[in-house]
Amino acid sequence: MDEMRFRLVTATDPELFQERLNRAVAELPEGTVLVDVKFAVGGEGTRAVYAALLYYKKVEPWKD
Repeated sequence: MDEMRFRLVTATDPELFQERLNRAVAELPEGTVLVDVKFAVGGEGTRAVYAALLYYKKVEPWKD
């Protein structure tokens, strides 16, 4: 099995954040398991900053 991987997705606009998050998940390589997603909202001045950390791992196919 390959090692664990991480991908950070951020945006200040919630719709753009959702679009980026959907794209990041869709672009995961075949045979990848999304292990966990950590989500946070912070502030930058008067704007909200949305962030998600995707934690994923490529796995081998099941063998009988």
